Amino acid sequence: MCRLAAITSDKYFSPMENIIALETMKEGHDGSGMGLILKGLGGEFEELREYPILSGICSRDGVQELDAYMNGLGFKLKYTWTPRIRPMQGIDSHDHYFARVYDYPDIYKERSSEEKESLLLKIRLSLRRMGEQDRSIIIFAFYPDILALKEVGDPLVLGEFFGLDNSSLKAKIIFAQGRQNTNYAIDLYACHPFFIQGYGTMANGENTAFLPIREFLSGRGFPGYIGYNSDSEVFCHILHYACNQLGYPLQYYKDIVTPLKQSEINMRSDREAVSLLKMSLRPLCIDGPNCVIGFTPDGSCFMLQDAKKLRPGIVGGVKGKYGLMSEECGLESSIPKRHKNNDVFPMKYDMVIVEPDAAEVKVWNQLHSNTTTADSLI
Repeated sequence: MCRLAAITSDKYFSPMENIIALETMKEGHDGSGMGLILKGLGGEFEELREYPILSGICSRDGVQELDAYMNGLGFKLKYTWTPRIRPMQGIDSHDHYFARVYDYPDIYKERSSEEKESLLLKIRLSLRRMGEQDRSIIIFAFYPDILALKEVGDPLVLGEFFGLDNSSLKAKIIFAQGRQNTNYAIDLYACHPFFIQGYGTMANGENTAFLPIREFLSGRGFPGYIGYNSDSEVFCHILHYACNQLGYPLQYYKDIVTPLKQSEINMRSDREAVSLLKMSLRPLCIDGPNCVIGFTPDGSCFMLQDAKKLRPGIVGGVKGKYGLMSEECGLESSIPKRHKNNDVFPMKYDMVIVEPDAAEVKVWNQLHSNTTTADSLI
């Protein structure tokens, strides 16, 4: 199994907090890899949030190819962050790890956000294709205020390898996943968390409905729905499809991936809409067990389970800082001084949503379509 450690805060914190949480949950992951995604960046990135950040790994030849490509498109490099690598036993280092901040080409500076997002996606996919055969270029994200860092190895060792214990790299939302791929060959493109155009997810479980979901998404005509080196990447693309492409509120993501029985839908005040969702998007129903943690462009974070509920999950904290973790010991390591009676262990009908800036935890019940706050559950 994987282990998941997400933290959302109204203040900047280090990714080492997530890594230490993963270390406390080590019995539940095999230490074969780690992925990090940071949103709401601080430090040197705080004043650069309007500019897209290209996160990835390159070989020496790949860097030259990447530079030539970006320069040819008219992107201007504003800032480069690279981790201070400490050689560690058991970690096979790549040549270059980077997060590069670019200014848009002049002809795009006054374009709409939708046009800019489309451009960034096109470039990310082009760079991925350029390096796919020999892995000379590996790109995880190209988007404003998002930084991704991934590698094969034990999470705690990787934290030292990247020098994160002494780094200025901080953010207000950080997702971390421990373990590489379950059912396929180990590949950095299979490493959670996954990201597309403002939406990110990571999951613990096995998505046995992967093939029909992949087929449905691949047929939507959206260029970003590709790859699928992991059966969990579809969770991120379903979230994007539901909220970005179709424009549904976040709660309907739960209705799409874990649809109710028709007798249960009939109890909902929005039964007509939910029935249509189930009929038209039935191929996107997941078949777990799965625990899914995600975030949206506005900074909301969420956790949900499928009906099988065989993967652990807990949400808790204090106003201004909440953790969404696989296990209570991970949450305890990050936010020990909290009202533990307010911790939420979401069941099959629950979608736990932490509001932006970690303002409040809400639990939306799919069966009754009502929302409660975490402190009202005790």
